[in-house]
Amino acid sequence: MKKLWARIVAFAIGIGLLAPGFVLAAGGGSVEKMVIVAGTRNLSGIMAWWANLYNESHVEFTILTVIVIPVVGLCFGLLADVVMKWIGLDLKNRELAEH
Repeated sequence: MKKLWARIVAFAIGIGLLAPGFVLAAGGGSVEKMVIVAGTRNLSGIMAWWANLYNESHVEFTILTVIVIPVVGLCFGLLADVVMKWIGLDLKNRELAEH
């Protein structure tokens, strides 16, 4: 039974590896690379800069995104702490209400 499952899995992996070739061959002729760009016609300011950065260098866009997301998360977290302290929620000295 284990040999049967091993053959089935090997067959599925083989089909998965060959499938892109079958899909590309279905169109007939040569295949062109797809180009993905962000439309910048109606953008201005930082949104236009961000879209142009995406269009010009995916590596720089990725690095900047990986840096910006945690920084924004940290800022939102600190802002939430300030707002909760301002409205009277104390999360540092928590007593269990269930006991």
